[in-house]
Amino acid sequence: MGPKIVGFVLFCSLLLVAAGCGGGGVSASSSTTAATPTPTPAATPSPSPSPTPATIPAADHVFLIVLENHAFSQVIGSPFMPYLNSLAAQHSLATNYFANTHPSIGNYFMLTTGNIETNNDAFTGTVSSDSIPRAFAAAGKTWKAYMESLPSAGYTGGDVYPYFKHHNPFAYMTDVLGSSAETANLVPFAQLSSDLGAGTVPNFAFIAPNAEDDAHDCPTGIPLCLDSDKLTAADNWLKNNIDPLIKSPALANSVFIIVFDESLDVDLINGGGKVAWVMAGSHVKSAFKSTTLYQHQSTLRLVLDLLGVTDHPGNSATAPTMQEFFQ
Repeated sequence: MGPKIVGFVLFCSLLLVAAGCGGGGVSASSSTTAATPTPTPAATPSPSPSPTPATIPAADHVFLIVLENHAFSQVIGSPFMPYLNSLAAQHSLATNYFANTHPSIGNYFMLTTGNIETNNDAFTGTVSSDSIPRAFAAAGKTWKAYMESLPSAGYTGGDVYPYFKHHNPFAYMTDVLGSSAETANLVPFAQLSSDLGAGTVPNFAFIAPNAEDDAHDCPTGIPLCLDSDKLTAADNWLKNNIDPLIKSPALANSVFIIVFDESLDVDLINGGGKVAWVMAGSHVKSAFKSTTLYQHQSTLRLVLDLLGVTDHPGNSATAPTMQEFFQ
């Protein structure tokens, strides 16, 4: 073996001691320690959604405000209803809420008796089924219907424009008609200010603007108008009359629900078409949007649940609960 070869062998032998020769990898039995792998950063957990309470919180007062005859798509996102849209963005919005029928009257009854009762806006009969007044009487809760342009307290007669009787379901109920004390709960909307000042706001307040303020007809003084005029008038009415209630310290533990009675007549999905439903007030989630399917019977159930009433008239007994809206 020549000197150059011997030298190469000796050189390679020294290299083997340190790291191996000829490009071979380190064997499992090698005493050389492998580099420690760089640890993978732990994934940042996604924020958990606000937990849904086991029960719906108790409210001192519940206000239900009903507007008229517009589809969800006409209202939510509309530049003509900035106030209502601000409530929807800041508080809670149901994005999959549907009315039950056409025309109006059956939806008003679903909100108060849990049944459609009739689809005749010119209905002149009476309704004797279980209802909000009966449930409240049994539970010791108070209520009033604050009807804008109602001719007088206790009035149960027909239309006196811009007041529509078929927007006042209580005026048909035998529980109300058969009791002077219950009939006295039908009052003009202006009475609400007096009740607030006197500290006598009832547990449940049903509020219906008149036909010129609820987006049903053209606003006062405009005989011919665009739909944008109707929406603007309704939005202004809400801002002027409902916003002060929402901000009132005296009503801090209250819930405010604003809903349209029905969609356009051509929208028959789930009976009455998709409508806007917005809720604000105590314990209500902020910036929350629900995709759950609801209808008016769930709103009726919610009103009763918020006030701790166990009687659930009609379809409200089996309606989906709306507890997901609360924190």
